[in-house]
Amino acid sequence: MAKQRLSPAARRAKAARDKAAAMTPERRRKKAENQRRRRANPSAAKGKDWDHKDKRWETPAQNRGNDGQGTKKEGNKNY
Repeated sequence: MAKQRLSPAARRAKAARDKAAAMTPERRRKKAENQRRRRANPSAAKGKDWDHKDKRWETPAQNRGNDGQGTKKEGNKNY
């Protein structure tokens, strides 16, 4: 996937939005859980992402694509 082409102002605004999203309590809890699970079982985690909904390791494409369902149903905390 190609890098986004953003103006300097848009790049700064996006960086601020991304940082704010990453620092929410929910996102920080998920990140900590990912780190604990990855450190506990590195061989199972290799090349995979932890799916918080299904509670299992999945390929990044499968996890980010909502198991083939897309992101419409899952977005905005709809799950």
